[in-house]
Amino acid sequence: MNKIKVLCLFALVFSATTFAQDTLQEVNLKANERSLKQLKKPAANTYVMTKKELLKAACCNLAESFDTNPVIDVAFADALTGARQIKMLGLTSPYLTITEENIPSVRGASQAFGLSFTPGTWIQSIQITKGAGSVVNGFESISGQINTELLKPFEAERFFVNFYGSSDARFELNTHISQTLSQRWKSLLLVHGNARVVQNDMNHDGFLDNPTGQQVNILNRYQYTNNEKGVVGFFTFRYLNDQKIAGQKDFRDHAGFLHDGAWGSEINTQRFDASTKVGYVFPDMPFQSIGFQNAFSYHNQEGFYGLNQYGISQTNFYSNLIFNSIISNTLNKFATGLSFNFDQYRETVRVPNFVANPHRIDTSVGAFFEYSYDNTDDFSVVAGARVDYHNRLGVFATPRLHARYNPWEGGTLRVSAGRGKRISNIFAENQQFLASNRIWNVASGNGEIYGLDPEIAWNYGFSYAQSFKLFKRSANIGADIYRTDFQQQVVIDPYRANELSVRMLQGDSFVNAVQLDFSINILTHLNLRTSYKYYDMKTDFASGANQRPLQAKHRFFVNGEFSTHEHENGSRWKFDATYNWLGSQVLPTTTDLPQRSAAFGTLNTQVTRVFSKVFEVYGGIENATNFRQPQVISGANDPFGNNFDASVVYGPVFGRMYYAGLRFKIN
Repeated sequence: MNKIKVLCLFALVFSATTFAQDTLQEVNLKANERSLKQLKKPAANTYVMTKKELLKAACCNLAESFDTNPVIDVAFADALTGARQIKMLGLTSPYLTITEENIPSVRGASQAFGLSFTPGTWIQSIQITKGAGSVVNGFESISGQINTELLKPFEAERFFVNFYGSSDARFELNTHISQTLSQRWKSLLLVHGNARVVQNDMNHDGFLDNPTGQQVNILNRYQYTNNEKGVVGFFTFRYLNDQKIAGQKDFRDHAGFLHDGAWGSEINTQRFDASTKVGYVFPDMPFQSIGFQNAFSYHNQEGFYGLNQYGISQTNFYSNLIFNSIISNTLNKFATGLSFNFDQYRETVRVPNFVANPHRIDTSVGAFFEYSYDNTDDFSVVAGARVDYHNRLGVFATPRLHARYNPWEGGTLRVSAGRGKRISNIFAENQQFLASNRIWNVASGNGEIYGLDPEIAWNYGFSYAQSFKLFKRSANIGADIYRTDFQQQVVIDPYRANELSVRMLQGDSFVNAVQLDFSINILTHLNLRTSYKYYDMKTDFASGANQRPLQAKHRFFVNGEFSTHEHENGSRWKFDATYNWLGSQVLPTTTDLPQRSAAFGTLNTQVTRVFSKVFEVYGGIENATNFRQPQVISGANDPFGNNFDASVVYGPVFGRMYYAGLRFKIN
């Protein structure tokens, strides 16, 4: 009974959703198989990246952890700040719900840089769900959900250190220390520091290819487990200080945003987080439990991009109460509860044609109910709905549905549908355009946010996966087809030179996303994974254009991994290689950049030598093909002129990059 109770406790506190609970159980059972796995049991189309997958690349932070993953697309947001932008089903991260242990994390003020604030060594696993997420986690999800599980005090090594250095002068140090406080209490201290100390200008345009600066990131968490009383709890505290300096090589930090002859940018961010998660399983009913999540965060970003000034602070409080039980029997389960969210935003905006200090408070309270049926054999369904009252959006309903059917052995068929509604923070989510001198034309109306209305979209999906034997080797094929239809959308139109139009959608906007996958275990310890993606994306812009910019219609992905036999002391070799090919992309209108990009491919490789269960070293090459976007900045010779624009980035800026590191741990 105690083992059952422990499993239920961890499923409750870690996942907080019905299909996420299934995901967690699947990870526990299958973690030793593949590093990236499309799960068969959950009703939702869910992938899990394990720690093994994260070690296949440098993976310095969460934004960089998806390079070996065909589900998520990764690109640079601009040519200056080094920020990575992720996309799923053709839509950028604001349309995803990004959570940390199912507590919303990257949202609002942190959209531009928040993914770089979670170091890779802190991550235990990542769950990726295509299509609208669970109603338990809110109403904002449109194209999917990414949930990160951090290291747990009772599971982490007693001591861990990771050192990383690269040829672009980036250095990182991670240290983990866990300590047993008592039989029921254990703590974990995670310390991360990174710095880039040398200016790099590989394309000789006078601008840094990536920013200099440093980050200090400290997390301390405590875990309480009482198996006899059925209680488990996590208490987490974090502090972050991140500084970035970008621009021309002659720019000096603290020069101020009034130029001294050189164009420069400084972005300084401080953040504090505190969260609690407590779960209780009823002693005589292990199928019935209560979970209570609370989180507080304060995010403050100050900075400027040349003459453009932008700062934002966000104070957030989030609370979620979840009750899980059954209806008649364990085939029929449900989760219900109440949630509350409070956001206070303060912004400073100084851009061409828009000067303001927006300040607003957003509050929402909601109730949700999610029913799930699973016959443990060939059929499961998760149907949920929530009703929320938002002080700016009013009262509205959010329905979501996921269903799975196994028509025959090895085959898994899924369908999903759901509605999402969200507020667009136009400046925080589009900071790449601040690295330009475009004139902002915000066509404000009677809406509640910058005079604009909320965004509303429906997402529909179909997925099929089949496992089989090919030449006596395990193989898998899969096909995903998803469509997102926007009823309301804030449209950012970059198709007029020197101008940026921001207005509500007038016409149609949709995304059709198709993905075909094939993977095979070629030999013992040798795996191959391939993927092809096709995107059909159209939006009616004010300029008359309808093609989404900076989005390749065709993408091709190949990943190969090989490892030697593991000896008794844990020693072995590991080899990984990932090739990404992107087709031509339509580019925003500028004065001296082409209208379309050329197709290109990049290759990343890594070799790891594991000497023992305690010590290993690794080294690799990013962008081994050495492809660089020929020109990344429009008007670079006159950065204070009307034609300056550093936001049009479709490919690598730096070129080939070498890195190496070591890991040492004591269990």
